[in-house]
Amino acid sequence: MTKAALYDVIRKPIITEKATMASENGAVVFEVAIDSNKPQIKEAVEAVFGVKVKAVNTTVTKGKAKRFRGQLGKRKDVKKAYVTLEEGNTIDVTSGL
Repeated sequence: MTKAALYDVIRKPIITEKATMASENGAVVFEVAIDSNKPQIKEAVEAVFGVKVKAVNTTVTKGKAKRFRGQLGKRKDVKKAYVTLEEGNTIDVTSGL
């Protein structure tokens, strides 16, 4: 995978209360490309951050249907990756990418 493709897989880190609780157990949460799969996510995280990944779990949140000034629309679908790191590896998402 090219370096540009690696950065296309990982969109941004997600910092929420649930993500913070996951980080206490050695996991980091990222928003990833909707068409990416677990091996691609693992390869991208290892290459970009220089860590060893133990496991990757993904979930897709379907976008809500919204109404704005009588027009029906839909928010985009979001795919999240819960990346569990090997013992001794860390990623500090609060310092910026």
